[in-house]
Amino acid sequence: MRIVVQRCSRAEVRIDGEVTGHIGTGFLLLVGITHDDTRADAEYLAKKVAGMRVFNDAEGKMNLALKDVDGAVLSISQFTLYGDARKGNRPSFVHAARPEVAEPLYDYFNHLLQSEYGIPVATGRFGADMKVDFVNDGPVTILLDSLDK
Repeated sequence: MRIVVQRCSRAEVRIDGEVTGHIGTGFLLLVGITHDDTRADAEYLAKKVAGMRVFNDAEGKMNLALKDVDGAVLSISQFTLYGDARKGNRPSFVHAARPEVAEPLYDYFNHLLQSEYGIPVATGRFGADMKVDFVNDGPVTILLDSLDK
């Protein structure tokens, strides 16, 4: 499971011109799932996201987590994180999990952030053509992969 974490001051997702999810201060998460991912991978990464201290404290040091700043998450499913462009110019997505595997794990990850860590989570719609607009604060962008645990 791979996640691109982007600290933001605001983020929103639109589907067919309609805003389906929006947040203020928090994280825009691009979430990719591969064939071998399990609930344990989702649990590991939910804990990492919830505990990540990348928000500035009173002294300007990145020392605060989402809960410390009353932050939220905009979580976007992103199969292209498993794109393989080593051969040719057109990426292959054979390493991305099929929707019937990925969607329940994506939902479980989002549920964990809310139920276990008390973080408000907004989402787009799994598999939809989404337009994401956000302000990357910092900019701060962190890559997480459950294989790195």
